[in-house]
Amino acid sequence: MQAEKSSENRIAYYHLPGLFEFYDLYKAFLPLYRGHREYFYDWSEIGSIYGAPADCPWGGGRVGFGDEPAENVRALMREYGISARLTFSNSLLKEGHLSDRRCNRLCALFANGDGEKTDRVLNNHDIVENGIIITSDLLMDHIKSKYPGFYFVSSTTKVLTEFGQFEEELKRGEFRYVVPDFRLNKEFDHLFALPDALKQKVEFLCNECCNFNCMQRGKCYENVSRKSLGEDCADHVCPSAQAGRGYRFSEAMQNPGFIGVDDIRNTYLPNGFSQFKIEGRSLGSALILEFLLYYMTRPEHQLKVREEIYLDSNLDLF
Repeated sequence: MQAEKSSENRIAYYHLPGLFEFYDLYKAFLPLYRGHREYFYDWSEIGSIYGAPADCPWGGGRVGFGDEPAENVRALMREYGISARLTFSNSLLKEGHLSDRRCNRLCALFANGDGEKTDRVLNNHDIVENGIIITSDLLMDHIKSKYPGFYFVSSTTKVLTEFGQFEEELKRGEFRYVVPDFRLNKEFDHLFALPDALKQKVEFLCNECCNFNCMQRGKCYENVSRKSLGEDCADHVCPSAQAGRGYRFSEAMQNPGFIGVDDIRNTYLPNGFSQFKIEGRSLGSALILEFLLYYMTRPEHQLKVREEIYLDSNLDLF
């Protein structure tokens, strides 16, 4: 493992779940985040918020359930200068699916065609660009031709568990970022050997709770893709002994692939990595708030932030 470098002046960019799914939470959280930056770590920023609405055939990873009008979602992201990412990671798309009216309308709405600037620089880009998290090259070609201006993120649903595969994906010019399978998170000898240009494209999935030795992640994601397409199929049955307990953040922290705050500050940032994805689209708002507190909020201010959000009478956290 190479020697660590200073993390001074390095910023961790978090990519947060629930663009549509947790609209109400972010509507309450973002004014607090922007109005009281002293509550939050000065070395962290929101890089993007990602998700997909309900009944979205191009969706994948998790079945979206958000029902907030897309115009409202877009307006909130623009108000705070945050990149919106559409999660279009269905792996089973065919030519006939590309004409879906709702998904094309979402692309048209979030496309980066107006060139509007904000007063905030995001990841060294003067214009806050919106992105697409994607698995299918067929869909990527369609979006590139009809809605130029999006940046693309290679989805973790590709389940790239071999470092050689992951490195080849990083070299693809179509992708601004690539999310590896979480089991590559601690492959430090390989990760630290990457050239700086490729390090900047790595986006780590921090808080996965899936069994580290699971061999069925691909089948799980395929099942979600089928359901997103409206196929009548049985749910994927997770073989993990802990599956029936649901997501527990305390248990995710024990996962060998878990990336915590100290890891980010002391290992990843000093060695040239700055992009970190937080999972949670299928969870509840209360748990997403816990992620925001743990990863972004100074410990001495966590109670203040929690109280402000909990006391918002318009927000259903459970």
